[in-house]
Amino acid sequence: MASNKLYRTNEDIKYVLSRLLPQVKDPRVNQGGMLSITNVDTTGDLRYSKVYVSVLGELDEKEFKKGLKSASPWLRRELGNALKLRYTPELVFELDRSIEHGAYISGLIEKLDIPREEDTEDDDS
Repeated sequence: MASNKLYRTNEDIKYVLSRLLPQVKDPRVNQGGMLSITNVDTTGDLRYSKVYVSVLGELDEKEFKKGLKSASPWLRRELGNALKLRYTPELVFELDRSIEHGAYISGLIEKLDIPREEDTEDDDS
């Protein structure tokens, strides 16, 4: 379990990066889909942050990761200016498919042909 300070630092990094990602000018990153940062895990020594990014829409995964890697130095510099940490963590980006998976499961559940139960109040008399 992360300490409160590390938790707050993760939330601050998440907030700042969510503001910065739409400003990235690399067309590989902004491919027309909606970007959101779902989680940030920072090591205890603040040297590395694993940033989980979810994308809604069509995506070329290899090109997206290359674009994020090339934008990483700019994002790290802006993050350092915004947060004033002792060390600005090196950013490692991972794609998070949990939202996509949740939508898929929800679609499967909706397709099930299960009859709804009628009000049980009538049966209790």
